[in-house]
Amino acid sequence: MNFLPFIISGLGIGAVYALSGVGLLVLFRATGVLNFAFGAIGALGAHVAWQLMEWDYPLPLAILAAVLTSTLVSFLYGRFLAPLLSHRDTVVRAVGTLALALFLIALMGVVWGELPRRLQFPTDQMYLTLFGVRLTFTRIIALVLSIVVVSGITLLLNTTRLGLDMRALADDRDLSAILGVRITRTETAAWIITGVFAGLGGLLLADLVRLQGTFLTFLVIPAIAAAILGQLRSLWITAFAGLGIGVAEALLTPIDWISPYRSAAPFVIALVAVMILGSTAQAALKDR
Repeated sequence: MNFLPFIISGLGIGAVYALSGVGLLVLFRATGVLNFAFGAIGALGAHVAWQLMEWDYPLPLAILAAVLTSTLVSFLYGRFLAPLLSHRDTVVRAVGTLALALFLIALMGVVWGELPRRLQFPTDQMYLTLFGVRLTFTRIIALVLSIVVVSGITLLLNTTRLGLDMRALADDRDLSAILGVRITRTETAAWIITGVFAGLGGLLLADLVRLQGTFLTFLVIPAIAAAILGQLRSLWITAFAGLGIGVAEALLTPIDWISPYRSAAPFVIALVAVMILGSTAQAALKDR
């Protein structure tokens, strides 16, 4: 059996998982919040793009509106609601984002329903032939975008004052406040960045797979799995893990007996990662 077409297909989806995992990780490192609403925020932006294209607005405007919508929702939650939970434990802050996800799912259900749709980009009809397999420009864009964005975020964290403040918050929030870090501004910036990532991820997945509120909300699962594989610290490991998860899912497609369960691959990978990383951490503690 020729698995090459599935590998190439998986790289496109994996690039979306990579973008999403990095978006989650940037927010978690700065605020300690694991954003379960990430996929729903991206889904809302994708629905806005679809609606504008239905009204014959130009594609660039629809894409811009989608990213701005996702960014605005993320900003509003991060600026006005997330600070109310800032001194609660990690689980409570994560549940707060789950409430946002449920609200957005209900909103999308009322406005657009749950009928599956797809965004159609002109790049879907453009392709390169690689080893006899067609690779659409949309998938190429997803791959290039993931590399460019991860590189840009790495530079931001390592070379700017905002990046320094984010890294300081990740280490110790209270001490950062004493040292003069503007916590609210820094955390709001992290929410804005993750909103941009959510908008881009929602658009790409709505094109590569399908546009459906509930489905796109669960985009957060493989993204969390990728972040776990990156030990909630490394941007590049998270990005490569996202690519790997996408390829793993695609490779299960031609296997008849397991294909119906391939969507569980991120759960299994995340579980194995937690077990391995947990065992490694315990071994390290014993060696001290």
